[in-house]
Amino acid sequence: MKVLNEQSPSRSLVNVEAGENVRIFNFVNAYGCSIGDNTKVGSFVEIQKGAKIGRNCKISSHSFICEGVIIEDGVFVGHNVTFINDRYPRAVNADGSQQTEVDWTVSPTLVRRGASIGSSATILCGVTVGEGALVGAGSVVTRDVPPGAVVAGNPANILKKSSPR
Repeated sequence: MKVLNEQSPSRSLVNVEAGENVRIFNFVNAYGCSIGDNTKVGSFVEIQKGAKIGRNCKISSHSFICEGVIIEDGVFVGHNVTFINDRYPRAVNADGSQQTEVDWTVSPTLVRRGASIGSSATILCGVTVGEGALVGAGSVVTRDVPPGAVVAGNPANILKKSSPR
């Protein structure tokens, strides 16, 4: 892997570990993350520190991949997908002081190999999207998705169970 550091009007890449043939389009903000071989990252995506994206993935435009998210190989992330990493988000502490990194705990999220996440889905923290699973567009995933399952809705419910492909 090579480390990318590029600051330009069209994108900001800081300490990004990138594999071979990684394609990162304009207006991407990525820092302290890793992106595997042959992965494509669309425009207007943010990938935060500690996030890991596997090989042969497609991350569509306007998506947000926060700290604590691990995306395995061959995953499709549709347009405007949002991941969450804090179970109890707050702007300030009880004393009124602004929260910093020491005031909360990252709750990790895992997207297993070959899963697909439809456009505008929201994936809450602490869940696993199983191998080969499909999350319908606009869904809100609040609990684990079994391997090969198709889920949709708010909250996302299982519509179909099958084997991972």
